[in-house]
Amino acid sequence: MPYVLIQVTREGVSAAQKRALIEGTTRLLVEVLDKDPATTFVVIDEVDTDNWGVAGETVTARRARAASQREAT
Repeated sequence: MPYVLIQVTREGVSAAQKRALIEGTTRLLVEVLDKDPATTFVVIDEVDTDNWGVAGETVTARRARAASQREAT
């Protein structure tokens, strides 16, 4: 019984994109590991950018800095 957790930042992932992730992940587990799709679980967890860090800072801070640098040029 596979359980797959997909974490993305909460930035407008559409219902269609989520459906495609769930369908594609399930299909991959069926094709590669011969898993039963009826017992394959895929969860998409959307995380606020304030709660996702990269290189010691939040994604929110990194995006704000990048936007201000673009405006300066």
